[in-house]
Amino acid sequence: MEEGLKTLIYLSAGLFMGWSLGANDAANIFGTAVATRMIRFKTAALLMSLFIALGAVVSGSGPAATLGALGAVTRIEEAFLVSLTAAVTVMVMTRRGLPVSTSQAIVGALVGWNLHSGESIDMSVLTKIASTWVVAPLLGALFAMGLYLLMKMFHERSHIHLVKMDRLIRVGLVLSGIFGAYSLGASNMANVMGVFTNSFSIDLVMGSGRQMITSQQLLFLLGAAAISLGVYTYSHRVMQTVGSQIYRLTPPAALVVVLSSALVLFLFASQGLKSVLIAAGLPSLPLVPVSQSQTVVGAVIGIGLVRGGRNLNLKMLGTIMAGWVITPLAAMILAFFLLSFV
Repeated sequence: MEEGLKTLIYLSAGLFMGWSLGANDAANIFGTAVATRMIRFKTAALLMSLFIALGAVVSGSGPAATLGALGAVTRIEEAFLVSLTAAVTVMVMTRRGLPVSTSQAIVGALVGWNLHSGESIDMSVLTKIASTWVVAPLLGALFAMGLYLLMKMFHERSHIHLVKMDRLIRVGLVLSGIFGAYSLGASNMANVMGVFTNSFSIDLVMGSGRQMITSQQLLFLLGAAAISLGVYTYSHRVMQTVGSQIYRLTPPAALVVVLSSALVLFLFASQGLKSVLIAAGLPSLPLVPVSQSQTVVGAVIGIGLVRGGRNLNLKMLGTIMAGWVITPLAAMILAFFLLSFV
């Protein structure tokens, strides 16, 4: 009993990280839809909670393995401090209303752990992950530009009644949001609980003994619960930042943003797609945790550029990008000193 309580206390840092992700990154899945009042917040929060958990349990192991290759923290006490550092960094940025990256925060914290412990940093893995901080928003922008032009062409040629079009967009926002929530769980649960996978071990047998929940799945389920709490309690502010302050989005543009960001996360999290591409002799994308915030911001910029770029809030955009630079550096420095003194 005492050992279980001690373990739960250590895992609380990961739960805090999950809460921070729910307040920040998860808000971006339906942020544009809620900001344009196409979907109620309560509906969006429920769908996010369910499908984030599903994506994490079914497809979250690939990005978690890559993150583990960057830093395999084998002591749960150190995993606690690494996770706490990343969570605090994200929380500070979130309180400023900035859609920062939990991926950057946990990577920065792991680099700080490597520097403290004297472990060598696998630069190939670090480069693989860090490259997505540039590639992901660019892909988000490109997907958004292409999808927006296709949607505009369809609207001009179909002559669908405005009321019917509104209904179709609402359905599309729900479906793309579900896809986005699943992709977020698959891609970003590694940021929440991945640092604990080498120091936490417990397998639960259910029913007649034929079904077993592994340690990683249990960690991911706990992380999904924490994300849900973050969504319900603190996500409104970031939703408004992404959905209206960078560029004011129409409902069709909101649909494009959600779908574009979901596609990017899915590409970097799908083990099935990676296997198909490798079998066909084609280059594949690495299985790494990708920032939902960065892809959403990239998609919003893509929409703005297609529509002329006149209403892009460059000041807000500059502030967000500055946050992307500060986040991993702050997490790295904080983790190093926290581990050194505590």
